[in-house]
Amino acid sequence: MNQQPNLNLSPPVSDEIRRTTCYMCACRCGINVHMKDGKVAYIEGNRDHPVNKGVLCAKGSAGIMQVNAPSRLRAPLKRVGPRGSGEFEEISWDEALEIAVGWLKPIREDNPEKLAFFTGRDQSQSFTSFWAQNFGTCNYAAHGGFCSVNMAAGGIYTMGGAFWEFGQPDWDHTKLFMLFGVAEDHDSNPIKMGIGKIKARGARVIGVNPIRSGYNAVADDWVGITPGTDGLFIMSLIHVLMKAGKIDLDYLSRYTNAPVLINASEGPEKGLFLKDDDGKPLVIDRKTGELTAFDKPGVRPDLSATYEKDGVTHRPVFHQMAERYLADEYAPEAIADKCGVPATRIRAIAAELARVAFDEAFELDHEWTDFRGEKHSKMIGRPVAMHSMRGVSAHANGFQTCRALHVLQILLGTVEVPGGFRFKPPYPKPVEAHPTPHCKVTPNTPLDGPHLGFVRGPEHLALKEDGSPARIDKAFTWENPMSSHGLMHMVISNAHAGDPYKIDTLFMYMANMSWNSTMNTKGVMEMLTDKDENGDYVIPRIIYSDAYSSEMVAYADLILPDTTYLERHDCISLLDRPICEAEAAADAIRWPVIEPDRDVRGFQSVLIDLANRMGLPGFTNEDGSAKWTDYADYIVNHERKPGIGPLAGFRGANGDKEGRGEVNPDQLNRYIENGGFYIAHIPDGADYYKPWNNAYQDWAVGMGIYDSPQPYLFQLYSEPMRKFQLAAEGHGERQPPEHLRQRIKDTMDPLPIWYETDQTGSEGFTVNALTQRPMAMYHSWGTQNAWLRQLHGRNPLYVPTKLMREHGLEDGDWAKVSSPHGEITVPVMEMAALNDNTVWTWNAIGKRKGTWALQEDAPEATKGFLLNHLIHELLPPKGDGLRWANSDPITGQAAWFDLKVKIEKAAAPSDAESQPEFDPIKSPVGTGPKNLAWKVGK
Repeated sequence: MNQQPNLNLSPPVSDEIRRTTCYMCACRCGINVHMKDGKVAYIEGNRDHPVNKGVLCAKGSAGIMQVNAPSRLRAPLKRVGPRGSGEFEEISWDEALEIAVGWLKPIREDNPEKLAFFTGRDQSQSFTSFWAQNFGTCNYAAHGGFCSVNMAAGGIYTMGGAFWEFGQPDWDHTKLFMLFGVAEDHDSNPIKMGIGKIKARGARVIGVNPIRSGYNAVADDWVGITPGTDGLFIMSLIHVLMKAGKIDLDYLSRYTNAPVLINASEGPEKGLFLKDDDGKPLVIDRKTGELTAFDKPGVRPDLSATYEKDGVTHRPVFHQMAERYLADEYAPEAIADKCGVPATRIRAIAAELARVAFDEAFELDHEWTDFRGEKHSKMIGRPVAMHSMRGVSAHANGFQTCRALHVLQILLGTVEVPGGFRFKPPYPKPVEAHPTPHCKVTPNTPLDGPHLGFVRGPEHLALKEDGSPARIDKAFTWENPMSSHGLMHMVISNAHAGDPYKIDTLFMYMANMSWNSTMNTKGVMEMLTDKDENGDYVIPRIIYSDAYSSEMVAYADLILPDTTYLERHDCISLLDRPICEAEAAADAIRWPVIEPDRDVRGFQSVLIDLANRMGLPGFTNEDGSAKWTDYADYIVNHERKPGIGPLAGFRGANGDKEGRGEVNPDQLNRYIENGGFYIAHIPDGADYYKPWNNAYQDWAVGMGIYDSPQPYLFQLYSEPMRKFQLAAEGHGERQPPEHLRQRIKDTMDPLPIWYETDQTGSEGFTVNALTQRPMAMYHSWGTQNAWLRQLHGRNPLYVPTKLMREHGLEDGDWAKVSSPHGEITVPVMEMAALNDNTVWTWNAIGKRKGTWALQEDAPEATKGFLLNHLIHELLPPKGDGLRWANSDPITGQAAWFDLKVKIEKAAAPSDAESQPEFDPIKSPVGTGPKNLAWKVGK
């Protein structure tokens, strides 16, 4: 008899499982952290979590390597060498906080605007904005201005929500899924799961993107569009659908402002809505022919009826839409060459959208009552869903393009219906439910309201009494009136130029603004180190917080080291950037599943410590004592309004209330016991038609999402934008400067338009250049991760076959790539599935020598590169002496993807390293071992 060895084929992976929330991208999946001997042994997906249902990607699994990275900062640092040198000394937290308070407190007492506080991809913006508001500075924002504010603002101004964190496709019923400009780094697990689900039942996927990678690679149809022309392509689809009558007229009349009458009289009201004495937009009731408020019980708005008064004909929005989009300029034949999409293909896609939306429509037997009191026995399903992200957003015409995409969805009747796009609580919200921006700075006093918001007209611009910008980034000014997320990419440039004024201290968190998160990389590094005629730094003080030794660390005067994500508390709140699903409200926490082995502290807790030392009002009780000791204390005990706190779950003394309820001292423990999250399901019958469904509105009030029901109409025509046009035409008290009048008239059209975004001065630079992040990486911290480096240790420039042949290039050759701003010399690789006139590369792979604890010969520092060296935060000079931002003129979003370049074959650099090269930075943490060995347990 053979003797078989006794092998343990299933050894225990861990002694304990601690469930929390991933932070390797902004998807925020649920994870099970397996612990062995008190250390992290293994990370897997949490099957009970509403976001990922157990699915976990390479990034999430590699979280282990983030908490073991040699590049982690170890203690507070004080600069002892010149800025940019990387020369620091470690100091105690008491000394670090004393230094910070010594800089910050006098600013607050004298002029709080002298502090510019900007945060990167943190997920606690409701808290950081609360801190800045109580400090009193008007200069606060997060990374959205250089990321996707066009998408967020375009969606909220049009339909009360946007893609990704605001909503999702109805994966269970969708039969046609169309993506625009989506790379793989956002919301990756839910999208992968959703695409798998719909493809399994034969649904079709159409990907519109110049680059065929990731989701576009598995699409049934790939449309390799010319960058920056998505809006024109979308409007051509609208043209074909309207001409064929393939639009949902009933949906348009009931739920949108298509039937709302527009004032046609000459003067300051021209182009605004006709309204009643209560300020409600007016329509013509199809039943009675009478002029009436849009929300009057029983009214059926007429899409075609006009209204005559004093010899003037007032027409509905729908008339103006037909007049615009039926024009020949939007016919497929007229726009095909510009978009790089044949006219026959545009018509075929439009026909497929119409066929699925109308011929494959279906009904759900769900009774519901709308905001006019009308009862419906069924819900009409139109199974076309769309998703979009940064690709269409990061252009100077991105805001209007995003609005156009939402208009396309709405015309098909595919928003908030079965099979279409569905909002996630706390969305949808009308613009009116959001705050307006505030900017009144008073010494030793909190700001007069929230920094960021949604303007309704020129009266909400952030301007000083003399008309100059109130904010250092010039957000909410005539240069970019609807800049809902601020302009983080302009802060350093404006502070250096002293335009609109000088600042004293720049305070940043997790924003790699001297490297991959900045335009004009070399120029920004020079701005951060530049000195005035007295030998003082132009930006006097820089405080920075990061968990790792990034490129930005070297340019700070004081470093407040953050923890890694498994070592701190975080709050993924309904007040902030929630993780909800279309069927439920959900929020989550992170908690310290391990204790730091270094002298580091969570940044949010550090802010509370600073607030307590300065006695900031919102953080201080009447007797002068501190309200909260750390961020965990804040999460549990802070109430934004009575009964409403950062977390919606387990509220009340017994933890049995949700949404609204008293503080529960045991709330965090209840979240931990529940897997780190809480979910509250929307009642059956309330989960579709949310903006107009009485049952949903009542549920949302009970959850604390609204204080009262907030039904509203989708805004195909944007009245706030028309108000800015009126100002540019000379109406109203607030007037734009002369040099901006025409731009406001041209770009701020209340109906979506398309305009060229080619930079002035880019003659001879005709090739489009893009970056996108890979699925295995989200931010610059990914390329110092020992596991993820094996996937993307270097990045070539991908060049389409046509350009490879034209320039005599082969894989591995080198090319000089130049723009009006700069040049790089990099290795190239051929890619056939790419727009014929577009080159691209992965973002954030390239590293500067001496950073991230990488060896100086690491491929990321020698072969990796950035396109950022070719981009400038300002447009080329126009000869008028003004500083024109390289941004969307409406929102101020950074126009990353308007970059145009020229390609020339080049000899390999003598050292075979990508150019430009920068001197190595001295590392405050040294370098990691050549071979990183790590094992938990025996």
